[in-house]
Amino acid sequence: MRNHLKQFINGEWVESTGSETHEVINPATEEVIGKISLGTKEDLDKAVAAARAAFPSFSKTTREERVEMLENIAAEYANRKEEIIDVITEELGSPRSISEKVHYNMGYNHFSEAAKALKNFSFSEDRGDHTVVKESIGVSGLITPWNFPTNQASTKIASAFAAGSPVVLKPAEITPFAAIILTEIFEKVGVPKGAFNLVNGTGETIGDGISSHPDIDFVSFTGSAGVGEKVMKNAAETIKNVALELGGKSPFVMLEDADVEKAAKAAVSHIATNTGQVCSAGTRMIIPSSKKEAFEEAVKKVLPEFPVGDPQDKNYVGPLVSQKQWDTVQSYIQKGIDEGATLIAGGTGKPEGIEKGYFVKPTIFTNVKNDMVIAQEEIFGPVMSIITYETIDEAIEISNDTVYGLAGYVFGEDKESLRKVATSIRAGRIKVNNAELDFAAPFGGYKQSGIGREWGDFGIEEYLEKKAILGYPA
Repeated sequence: MRNHLKQFINGEWVESTGSETHEVINPATEEVIGKISLGTKEDLDKAVAAARAAFPSFSKTTREERVEMLENIAAEYANRKEEIIDVITEELGSPRSISEKVHYNMGYNHFSEAAKALKNFSFSEDRGDHTVVKESIGVSGLITPWNFPTNQASTKIASAFAAGSPVVLKPAEITPFAAIILTEIFEKVGVPKGAFNLVNGTGETIGDGISSHPDIDFVSFTGSAGVGEKVMKNAAETIKNVALELGGKSPFVMLEDADVEKAAKAAVSHIATNTGQVCSAGTRMIIPSSKKEAFEEAVKKVLPEFPVGDPQDKNYVGPLVSQKQWDTVQSYIQKGIDEGATLIAGGTGKPEGIEKGYFVKPTIFTNVKNDMVIAQEEIFGPVMSIITYETIDEAIEISNDTVYGLAGYVFGEDKESLRKVATSIRAGRIKVNNAELDFAAPFGGYKQSGIGREWGDFGIEEYLEKKAILGYPA
């Protein structure tokens, strides 16, 4: 049982000023695996005050000091590898292989990439008779989601530390333990007091408190579009900067000359990885009409390669994170059926033979029209919509016919067609033929998928203000 009933404020674990707690549930077993304390406004005020007090000195630390700190964090993070994998598997229900290959590795890479980017990062530039300098933005409030407990926290914290910005972190209360391990890592390597503060709690109390707090200079939020809108409204009251990484309904365009079986396997991996709880997943499969039957058969053939079951075993698909998320995904699957889409795999209810846990059937719809709810709204579960096109221009039009623009995918052989689709999709990140991740490349969205960019030096920029110095050298 993991019971963590303290907040981390000004370099110390301290009792909350409130007494309310929250039980954390293992979504694979529906059993309680621990408790956290739900922080109060007073706890948040103390954390912000600690960060504010740390700002003058932390913002003036040298590049070399911050590089060393980030490298030490990455090293200690690696030392805690097995525990991080255990925690992600327990609190998120992520299969162990995904907990390691995705969640653990992404967290590690953000700290190591930030250290690498910082070594060559330019904080000043002479421009004729003036100098432009980049200075720490101030106290940063970080609000992170439940679906990637290490990735989202690590990219924000690593960038903030690289910029010399002290932070207050609020992780999702349903997956809090990975953030607690990160906190222990920071404590172990000697992150300066006040430079990092952790306040667990609800969105209503701590999340709203961060986005509206007058002594927080910048808010970085990852989550739903609805909450992102609220963050912006709260932040507007004190004219603070915001960065938002929100939802997605990403297109996956298969070209006429693509290998259908390879494309099908790549497509299924999008809805299977992290049980489809991925904001950038390519859930709208946009394929040539001429390849419809072949693709449908290929998808059904490859689906058994992604077994659903106990995340402690050798399965690829675990449960959804909560009963609430399970209910939401079920409602979308039923909506797809009601809208007249053709179900070729999966459907409502739990997989055969599974009674306990928030498991769902990986579900694939075909004959989907792009104006259907299942093609327009983010489901956040293992659900694919197959949509057909006649021409590449129509494929691009379908791809962009959404309020979102976080990611896009294109699969095929002809270089000119690949280039045309990749450059025409209005989204922040496009992957061609299942390209590998690059942690130095920017991540963020167009349209209602967000504001700003994370990862590498682009992430560091988010935590900096630009100052022009005229008539005197910096």
